[in-house]
Amino acid sequence: MEAVMNFLDSVVGSVNTLLWDNLLMYLLVATGIYFTFRLRFIQVRKFGTGMKALFGNFSLNGGSNGAGLSSFQALTTAIAAQVGTGNIAGAATAIASGGPGAIFWMWVSAFFGMATIYSEAVLAQHTKKVVDGVVTGGPVYYIKAVFKGKFGKFLAGFFSVAIILALGFMGNMVQSNSIGDSFHNAFGVNPLIVGICVAVVAAVIFIGGVKRIAWVTEKIVPVMALFYIVGCAVILCMCGSDVGLAFKQIFVMAFNPQAMAGGALGITVQKAMRFGVARGLFSNEAGMGSTPHAHATAQVAHPSDQGIIAMMGVFIDTFIILTLTALVIISTGALETGLTGSSLAQAAFDSKFGSFGKIFIAICMLFFAFTTIIGWYYFGEVNVRHLFGKKAVKVYSVLVVLFVMAGSVLKVQLVWDMSDMFNGLMVLPNLIGLLASGGVVVALTKKYEEHLKNNR
Repeated sequence: MEAVMNFLDSVVGSVNTLLWDNLLMYLLVATGIYFTFRLRFIQVRKFGTGMKALFGNFSLNGGSNGAGLSSFQALTTAIAAQVGTGNIAGAATAIASGGPGAIFWMWVSAFFGMATIYSEAVLAQHTKKVVDGVVTGGPVYYIKAVFKGKFGKFLAGFFSVAIILALGFMGNMVQSNSIGDSFHNAFGVNPLIVGICVAVVAAVIFIGGVKRIAWVTEKIVPVMALFYIVGCAVILCMCGSDVGLAFKQIFVMAFNPQAMAGGALGITVQKAMRFGVARGLFSNEAGMGSTPHAHATAQVAHPSDQGIIAMMGVFIDTFIILTLTALVIISTGALETGLTGSSLAQAAFDSKFGSFGKIFIAICMLFFAFTTIIGWYYFGEVNVRHLFGKKAVKVYSVLVVLFVMAGSVLKVQLVWDMSDMFNGLMVLPNLIGLLASGGVVVALTKKYEEHLKNNR
């Protein structure tokens, strides 16, 4: 068994080196830069509009009608997927592996990623369809819209298979693994028991379809985000001047990882970039092709309306929640413990909250990861329907439940590495379809802005 696991580690490691060290790291950032310039820095120009739309549509009690969801429900479903273990365990892993400088590269990828996710949401809205009485959309639809014939079908099919494996199965194993690990550290509970409980509750939500998923996320996401933000803010107030030093470390060590005390041996600028971009993607999902499934369901007047609010998801995920996690870890000096993943985050909170730190992280991890599980389940379900039809959804649901339970007891590093691999494989067809549709995004945005100008 050990030999099999070592072989699997080797294969997964080789694929990740190929994807993340030599291809995707540059392709993702380049795509964001491309759309940033073609859309004239839309993430800057429309940031205020996005914030007004976010708080103007804020609601804990629905607002949708017909086959689709409200714009806020679509956003919370997307954020449910974005704000997960990547914001706690993922941020901790990035810092432990790539140094504090990895956070800077997270910010860079997120800034350009806001333009990418805008484009994804616009295309998802533009190409959405009503399937079995429910509004459905995502990369498979805009891929087939831009690539006709066999190539389009192949690329869409490859994406569907990749996202089912990446999120529905491997990704949800990561989420349940982090929940199980944090609850074991905090309460001494058997991770398998935690995994079974999470899987059962998730199954009840799965049965209700996208409407029930949206009903859950619109209530949990705002509350869990506020709870975590307040907890981090308290710790940073306790750290005082160390917060300023943490910011200095992030910026300095992004370009010179060995420049400051506490720099880990062997960390290079490339390594900081690799873990920053990889974990940034895993966290905010810009360019990955996942959140368009949620944004496609929104009932909006124009595709750009949802594109603008989609950018707020990346901002909240990376520039607020993930950044707070990083500052807490660096400011408290927890990085010197040599820990990684959720254990590192818990050590940081323990240093200021005492024994309550483990409990705080365990609660946050539960809600962050649980909402991600149901969001990722839905993204996979859309693609199962596309490939195999409605009848296959029940089989998919059962398999996801089993993977959630299994993930709670698997080796952490292998789970994260496999998740990185499948994430990378699903990114490729999405970016091909996205870049090929760049002209469509630009045209739709111009019409939108002309309409706004003419109606002032």
